[in-house]
Amino acid sequence: MKKVDVVIIGAGPSGSVAAARLLQDDLSVLIIEKLEFPRFVIGESLLPQCMDFLEKVDLLDCIVKKNFQVKNGVSFYHEDKICDFLFNDNFSGGWDYTYQVKRADFDHALIKEVEKKGAIVHFNAEVTDVKTSAAEQVVTYIDSEEQEQIVACRFVMDASGYGRVLPRLFNLNTPATSIPRGAIFSHVKDDKRTEKAGANIFVNAFNNNTAWIWSIPFSDGTASVGVVGENAFVSSISENDGAEFKKLVQTFPGLNDRYRETDFLFEPKTILGYSIAVKQLHGEGFVLCGNSTEFLDPIFSSGVMFALKTGYSAADLVAKQLAGDSVDWTTDYDEVVLHGVEVFRSYVEAWYSGDLHTIFFVKGGSPEFKKQICSVLAGYVWDMSNPFVKKHKTVLGTLAKVINMER
Repeated sequence: MKKVDVVIIGAGPSGSVAAARLLQDDLSVLIIEKLEFPRFVIGESLLPQCMDFLEKVDLLDCIVKKNFQVKNGVSFYHEDKICDFLFNDNFSGGWDYTYQVKRADFDHALIKEVEKKGAIVHFNAEVTDVKTSAAEQVVTYIDSEEQEQIVACRFVMDASGYGRVLPRLFNLNTPATSIPRGAIFSHVKDDKRTEKAGANIFVNAFNNNTAWIWSIPFSDGTASVGVVGENAFVSSISENDGAEFKKLVQTFPGLNDRYRETDFLFEPKTILGYSIAVKQLHGEGFVLCGNSTEFLDPIFSSGVMFALKTGYSAADLVAKQLAGDSVDWTTDYDEVVLHGVEVFRSYVEAWYSGDLHTIFFVKGGSPEFKKQICSVLAGYVWDMSNPFVKKHKTVLGTLAKVINMER
């Protein structure tokens, strides 16, 4: 039986960063990936916090070389009002820019660099069984030649994203508490963009705050466009090959006819009921990372940031445990990850309730409050010196009420 120190399920950003961190401690790593890379996946707008984790594991240079679109902020529109958040004006400091990426290229660049660093990666391979214990973990998978393989390891990390391998095998999935929502999206030619449009993601709410549209420009002259809303609404605009969705993209207020006569580069894709949670984040000999944990909503582009954060943090703890150090997974991992999730949950709920619209679009709003909110939007949700992080459960609703009372 083959043996390695750690098996990672999934070669996306979470798995790549986890592997790179483990390799820093000279641990042997096998990554098992169901698909062949490069492959398409949604989730294309990063947050500045992502840069911290890429830098820590020496994966930033391979991304810089790809010349991805620089993202220096985000623009929110609503009822002809605009609110810009620029990352160089945030409370927490840190990185003042990040990238907007085609994930096929981004993920491929990361995993190829991890291979160069020494990880073994098996593509077109599917994990079918995992047995865990205090002493040894055993992973069974079907390789690219459809042969069953068995590998023993000291720890298993699930970074399989939407595949959610261990949650399925161990019956860990549990329904999310949020309203079921979906997304429809495509890529388009973007030859009418302005200089500002090239730097910022565009987000515009509509349909009584129950839906919103995005525009994410890429460096190759194309853009990602999509609509998020409740399942029934997304299903309705997905009919007839997404005819109503295409009309929305071509005529939506705030985009100023930018895509009116554009070419859609592939037929719109639809994902329904994307939010899901799990009963636990770790167990004997295993840990969940990235979208294998919990996925909330794409409104603030937090998906890749959480993938990198959880991949790095979990791998750091795995390395310590395998070195013989004591690790409190509940305190050092579960509570840390769930804190970040809960901060973003507060902001997601405030977006759909309309409280964030009240705060974002008020005339003469507090510059200091805006800087503190900008830090959250940049991904710095573990900065407890920020009142909009520390008091996330109450501060948004309270501020919105005060603004409404003063009107």
